[in-house]
Amino acid sequence: MQMLHSAAALLPVNLIPVNMVPASIPSPDWSGFDIPLPWGSLRIHAYALCILAGIIVGLWLTSVRWTRRGAPEGSVWDIAIWAIPFGIIGGRLYHVFSSPDAYFGPGFDGTGDLSLIPQIQRGGLGIWGAVVLGAFGAWIGCRRAGVKLTAFMDAAAPGLLLAQAIGRWGNYFNQELFGGPTTLPWGLQVDADNANFPGGYPADTLFHPTFLYESLWNIAGVLLLLALDRRFHFRRGRLFWLYAMYYTLGRVWIEAMRIDDAEQISLFGITTRLNVWTSIFVFVAALAVFIVLARRKPADADSVYLPGRTPAAVADDGVENTGKTGETIEKTDDAGLSVEREEAGKSGREVGRESGSTAVGNPVRDTDRVVSDSESRDNLPDNQNGPGHSSAPTEAVPASTGGTSSAKGSPDSGKSGTTANGTASETDGTR
Repeated sequence: MQMLHSAAALLPVNLIPVNMVPASIPSPDWSGFDIPLPWGSLRIHAYALCILAGIIVGLWLTSVRWTRRGAPEGSVWDIAIWAIPFGIIGGRLYHVFSSPDAYFGPGFDGTGDLSLIPQIQRGGLGIWGAVVLGAFGAWIGCRRAGVKLTAFMDAAAPGLLLAQAIGRWGNYFNQELFGGPTTLPWGLQVDADNANFPGGYPADTLFHPTFLYESLWNIAGVLLLLALDRRFHFRRGRLFWLYAMYYTLGRVWIEAMRIDDAEQISLFGITTRLNVWTSIFVFVAALAVFIVLARRKPADADSVYLPGRTPAAVADDGVENTGKTGETIEKTDDAGLSVEREEAGKSGREVGRESGSTAVGNPVRDTDRVVSDSESRDNLPDNQNGPGHSSAPTEAVPASTGGTSSAKGSPDSGKSGTTANGTASETDGTR
């Protein structure tokens, strides 16, 4: 190999075979486009497009998972309109805090440019600020939608990691946040006249493409989280804390490779970048929370709704279960020949149906004899309620569409599908 390099050095540059030129990732020759407007133009940066594409794809994956959890339709968008703006603001604030020199000057000497803080298109969003403030916005949206924040965090964890994987390519188009020099074939070219090109290096220096490392790490994490969730069905926020552990585990070694300016923190005799220490602390905290949650198993772990916000269940027969015990719901069909009685709130929905002269459904203690209208009026005693006719046979008129039959003195009138023995009173029926 050394002999080949020596031979290549003796050849004129235009005679060196193309396949002997070291491979690398070229610097981007496009960073956005302009939209002409009557008063000028609007610059659309590639960095912003990458962030937007990541948000869209991440929301799509979250929406699919959220729907499968049985969440209210469209609630993911109700939550997103709160989480995304808060997340962007939080991410920017964290970046300003972790890299303050450009905004406040070295040592906060006031020589910085505060007008750069809102210029997000130039790059600079800190993930931990985005997660913390974005979670606060999601909490507001979840409260308004009546769902649990922890359930939404579990559904959103793979989508959040996927959004980060796509958004990281914005660093490539901005030519920022790369690592130290490298001779690897996937080294990144950076324009020598770019403001982010580090001083003291030759113009043809290649750098570690840390944006690519993190993007690939995150994509692998998406697949891992989906596989683990399919296998173990993590709930109560545990999948989100797995996401935090996985991401910080990769962020530690990726962040340590970077050579851009960043706030340095000394702890335990070690001086390193603020984001490295943040990743270590978040990993430890996420691991502790995951272990605590794994030891607690509440009964309603699978419900995505907040207590008291679960919608009433509707049975297949169209009868709404109100959840109140002792409440009887009765229905008649269009012909007035059947009656449904349901005692809501009981397990095993007890429904008794009477059609014609036969009772179907739950067993009943006694069935009323059904006679025609003329027979019932001819055979009934003159005074059915009198004491002298207590032994007269009990007869009932079919239920009408205008109401339901009731029995006087029935001790079991609150039970479904049960007709009480006793003296029946005449009711208005449909003839």
